[in-house]
Amino acid sequence: MGNGSAVLQESGESENLPLRPPSEVVVGHARKTKNDNQKPSFSLSSKKNTNIGYRLGYRRTLFERRKRLSDYALIFGMFGIVIMVIETELSSDAVYNKSNTPSFVLKCLISLSTIILLGLIIAYHAREIQLFMIDNGADDWRIAMSWERICYISLELFICAIHPIPEIIHHFNTTRAADIDILLSIPMFLRLYLIARVMLLHSRLFTDASSRSIGALNKINFNTRFVMKTLMTICPGTVLLVFSISLWIIAAWTIRACERYHDSHESISNFLSAMWLISITFLSIGYGDMVPNTYCGKGVCLMTGIMGAACTALVVAVVARKLELTKAEKHVHNFMMDTQLTKRVKNAAANVLRETWLIYKNTKLSDRVDTTRVRKHQRKFLQAIYQLRTYKMEQRKLNDQANTLVDFAKMQLRVSDLLTDLHERTDIVEERIERMESKVFNAFLLSLLILR
Repeated sequence: MGNGSAVLQESGESENLPLRPPSEVVVGHARKTKNDNQKPSFSLSSKKNTNIGYRLGYRRTLFERRKRLSDYALIFGMFGIVIMVIETELSSDAVYNKSNTPSFVLKCLISLSTIILLGLIIAYHAREIQLFMIDNGADDWRIAMSWERICYISLELFICAIHPIPEIIHHFNTTRAADIDILLSIPMFLRLYLIARVMLLHSRLFTDASSRSIGALNKINFNTRFVMKTLMTICPGTVLLVFSISLWIIAAWTIRACERYHDSHESISNFLSAMWLISITFLSIGYGDMVPNTYCGKGVCLMTGIMGAACTALVVAVVARKLELTKAEKHVHNFMMDTQLTKRVKNAAANVLRETWLIYKNTKLSDRVDTTRVRKHQRKFLQAIYQLRTYKMEQRKLNDQANTLVDFAKMQLRVSDLLTDLHERTDIVEERIERMESKVFNAFLLSLLILR
């Protein structure tokens, strides 16, 4: 991978040159014959395309450009969200009306950033298609355009295209236009999915060639889901805390914006009151002192409740995993419990023998049999047997729990050692057989020479 730039310099090419179209990168290209009805024939295009070093260097350039496009898309997406929040706050606080020029200018900025964002997303997926063509040796970009990819690109473009329209105030009254602006502004927070894409492209697991090679050998796809799983494994508390606080702030602002023009008591229009409503909804408490009045606010509360239940389940799972003993702690605990149970089994066995001797002494060796004492020792004898069986059962359960993955790994190592030893002995036997065959053959030749 690192020798790609050297090969590029030797061939007179550089990674800083503009990207070539996919037809110049593939191994072969289709050439039409004289008869248009015949199938196209494929042939090698040039030495430059067959050069593996050139393809690796070109692939690395596409990786870097795809990363930069993702960064720029996140910047413009966040810029549009910030301008949308500023415009909504200024118009709702009566700084200016939505029909004024400042509102129109800010919405034009949002539209401009949205157009740039859509162009960056299209360029990002174009790099994805070029990488697919290089990795699979395809010669036509339409091969990479599966229905799944088309639906994914269309959905992403649709999500990022939603934004408040500058000219909407001329067709509705002020309150109606404000409601439509809010309904078009809230989906802009869905652009935050670009953060996960940037995290994936900047992750060491994704950028490291050795990690990708190991993942490819184990058939693991390095995607956003895998990166989030690794983060939940490494720092689950931090991930849940950041997600909960972000959801809390965004949901509070959203429900405040939804209820701003319809809250007659002005209970939710305050940001702190909105945060209180989101908190009791997120924790599934619901005191009932505040309720949303619009369908938009009710939908936000519904989504907050669902997210709160999911986060609660994740917190319980994380706490349970943190409270679980490690492998070393399990070994120490099993050793201590086994020692204690062994002592208890010995004491119970000794009690059984003692009570047996006392029963025999009071019934066979004494002149006068004391039935009260005999029944007392018989009762203790039965209790000692019951305790011995109980301790034996606990010891058996402990031994079953001690068969962990480490024990299976040890057994696997032993089996592999036995197989290695068997292969070595088989090789030794084969060598001895070959020697015997050579000796027999030499003796046969010697006997033929003597007979002649």
